[in-house]
Amino acid sequence: MQYRTLGSSGLSISVVGLGTWAIGGGDWKFGWGDQDETSAVGAIVRAVELGINWIDTAAIYGEGRSETLVAKAIESIAPNDRPLIATKCGRVALGNGEIGKSLRRASIVAECEGSLRRLKTDVIDLYQLHWPEPDEEIEEGWQTLVELKQQGKVRHIGVSNHSVEQMKRLQAIHPIVSLQPPYSMIARDIEAEILPFCQTTNVGVVCYSPMGKGLLTGRFTADRVAALSDKDHRTKDPRFQSPQLEINLEFVQKLDTLARSLNWSVTDVAIAWTLRRPELTSAIVGARSPEQIEQTVTAGDRVLDEAGVATIAAALEDRELKLAALPNVARARV
Repeated sequence: MQYRTLGSSGLSISVVGLGTWAIGGGDWKFGWGDQDETSAVGAIVRAVELGINWIDTAAIYGEGRSETLVAKAIESIAPNDRPLIATKCGRVALGNGEIGKSLRRASIVAECEGSLRRLKTDVIDLYQLHWPEPDEEIEEGWQTLVELKQQGKVRHIGVSNHSVEQMKRLQAIHPIVSLQPPYSMIARDIEAEILPFCQTTNVGVVCYSPMGKGLLTGRFTADRVAALSDKDHRTKDPRFQSPQLEINLEFVQKLDTLARSLNWSVTDVAIAWTLRRPELTSAIVGARSPEQIEQTVTAGDRVLDEAGVATIAAALEDRELKLAALPNVARARV
């Protein structure tokens, strides 16, 4: 496993981090279908055994369920081996299946207390504003995180899904340690402005969904997509629907050819492609079972050469041309 320093924090983190979005289950608006609790806990424990030293979660994942499962897993890990924990605030369950958006001080303080309680810890290693919404509240939210840091309830503070302009507004208040944006071969919006800004300002980047929510694992087929649970939010993602799905599956076949030539998995290729960028500190990979993390953690030792990057670039160009030819292509945000 490779390790890189996260921005100005001084933290050395594994280039593959474990994401817990999916283990929140399917009983909330952005769920991934039903989840077995034993498998989820096992995935976390196995990830640490394999060299992953940080876990990303959020209060809203499963409306607190993910944080609870993280705590349960950590209880079974020896104290000296316990991973760093990153969690997020700013999304609030409204109790009717809908999700509220608040960055007000009182809301964030309450969220932090809830996360500390569920995670069974006195301090959160990295606390992040989950989304910059409402935009007019981001300064208040960020100032609250600064106060929580000063109080010793969180060690480092960062943001997720923020633009360059929004980060500049927050930097005027307090330095940002990290940004968590979506980034994969099929979600490349951060390349033009955000990554260069983060490199210049020493903001660490920990990307999420490097495998395109599973599309870039090489394990999806049209039949598997059709069989997704109605509790799985991916059924509403245009990339998982025709006609984009067929174009994406054709693209993944090209990745599979490259992976076979390298004696890698398609997952290795997808994750290593994100980590080729020097601005990237780590890629967050989701896992719902020990077997899944065993299949993806190998990417932590992979380095794509120039020939591999060029092969992917050609395949991406072909994919973009085909998408551009579609009428009224809907683009997913993440």
